[in-house]
Amino acid sequence: MTAFAAARDMVAIVPMLIVSLSAIAAMFAEAFRQRGERMPIGGLGIVGLIGALVASVLLWNHDTAAFGVVRSDKFALFVDITLCLVGILTIVFSSEVIDREELPAGEYYALTLFAIAGMMLMASATDLLVIFLALEVFSLAVYVLTALRRSSAMSAEAGFKYFLLGAFSSAFFLYGIAFTYAISGSTRLDRIGSTLAAQAASESMLAILALGLLLVGFAFKVSAVPFHMWTPDAYEGAPTIVTGFMSTGVKAAAFAAFVRVFLSAFEPLRGEWMPALWIVATLTMIVGTFLGVVQANVKRMLAYSSIAHAGYLLIGLVAGSGTGKSAILFYLLTYAISNLGAFGVIALMATRDRSNDDVRDFAGLWYTRPALAGLMTVFLLSLGGFPPTAGFIAKWYIFSAAVEGDFYWLAIIGVLTSVVSVFFYLRIVVMMYMAEGPAQPVVPMPSHSALAALGLAVAGIFYLGVLPATVLALVASSVSTIF
Repeated sequence: MTAFAAARDMVAIVPMLIVSLSAIAAMFAEAFRQRGERMPIGGLGIVGLIGALVASVLLWNHDTAAFGVVRSDKFALFVDITLCLVGILTIVFSSEVIDREELPAGEYYALTLFAIAGMMLMASATDLLVIFLALEVFSLAVYVLTALRRSSAMSAEAGFKYFLLGAFSSAFFLYGIAFTYAISGSTRLDRIGSTLAAQAASESMLAILALGLLLVGFAFKVSAVPFHMWTPDAYEGAPTIVTGFMSTGVKAAAFAAFVRVFLSAFEPLRGEWMPALWIVATLTMIVGTFLGVVQANVKRMLAYSSIAHAGYLLIGLVAGSGTGKSAILFYLLTYAISNLGAFGVIALMATRDRSNDDVRDFAGLWYTRPALAGLMTVFLLSLGGFPPTAGFIAKWYIFSAAVEGDFYWLAIIGVLTSVVSVFFYLRIVVMMYMAEGPAQPVVPMPSHSALAALGLAVAGIFYLGVLPATVLALVASSVSTIF
């Protein structure tokens, strides 16, 4: 029986175990690589991520638990699949970036894979301490990735700022765990929920304090206002493909844990945290949208766009209905594909001497690199919520959840900020098609593999925008396993 239980525990963590082993393989490959020797280290990562993706699909109908603190339910597996897609696209886009910016390939791929493993653990953890450990695992990896471009002072500054503010938010989160343990005598989410439900009739300042501290920790990771200050500098200073990775992967993992903690363990205190989250969501949408409008650098613009999208995701959390919970997962998937695709185009546009990440650098792109211009247009339209892209369905789903829960003002603010955000997305589109660019192309020709990955991302965007029913059914099935 003991051997059977151990085997069952291992089955539950197979996806993250495969990713971790591929990260270790990348480290060994780098250690034994001769100077000047080219090794397909990125290929090891892609094989591991495809293996984790297949394992997640095979585990779909098996609600397994591991060691009492990890649960591979459909909710966690859907997030795992999203993270594997993010990882595969990131690695495919990275090969050219690593050579051009002379990044240490072994370190880069190993850190990326370890970060994904930590994100997977965070999505499936059912214990606050395990969530914290997973948070630190992927956060430390992302801090180093942000500052990996050692020759760049801006990259070092971005990594340093991200690390300091991240450590600050981790302290808040850890204090929140401590106060939660003082209330319930446990850090297990199910036991916390039972204790809080039993004490729901009596007000507890300790519970409110624990709730507030955990909220600060999560708000920092999802770039919610007023804990968003690190986002523009970190996004601009990091290597572009790292920016795309952390803007999608980190958000997916953090929101998965956010949903599991607040809509499960802390559901009995919904009356206390919902008004605060309503205000945070409103401020996040407004600040992210209106500050994004005035940005001339595309990476900073997409940073504020990421903040605004965090506000839209918080709408689903505030609504708390079945529609809202499902909308969060669907939105995370569509946002990950659209945003990573946009950052992938920016990364492929750069040269050794120029980053080409200002709005004016997109002038006339349609005439010099029509394929990149067309792909970038689709990604921007999806982020703006234009039909028939996936972004339109995702926003419609989120706003429907707000209306269904009688949060009409939240839906109105979301729609209005979405309309305003169209300006900074279309500004790039207008620049690509209607502005005069240089006579000679300054944007290098991307590789066939990178163009194929961008093409697959575009196909996914149109599939989710035109035929979303299958994925929406999977999302609804996913959230039913934890609520």
